[in-house]
Amino acid sequence: MKLMDPQYGAEVVTQKGKIFIFDDVNCLMAFIDSKEVTEEDIKHVLITDYDTPESLTDATVAFYLKSPHFKTPMASNIVAFSDYEVLKKHKAEHGGIYLAWGELVTQFK
Repeated sequence: MKLMDPQYGAEVVTQKGKIFIFDDVNCLMAFIDSKEVTEEDIKHVLITDYDTPESLTDATVAFYLKSPHFKTPMASNIVAFSDYEVLKKHKAEHGGIYLAWGELVTQFK
């Protein structure tokens, strides 16, 4: 899959090295929820840092901000940050709600 906008990308890497690429958080979450790949078969779940789109970070420890300001490719309106202070700066500028990984997983179930 070609990413529509690299600021919103995500991927799952399996233990065998197969890579699944997603262009929005909601697509990533739907894939994980689908059980197409078992939890044991997943080696990494990675998310693009909104401020540094060339950088992937561990999705399970990233900080998420949901705001209508962010026009994501599949309309989740959720972006990820590897640094909480950067998230707070964007939240102050654009509003929205902070989500941790557990809240994100729960929201998309």
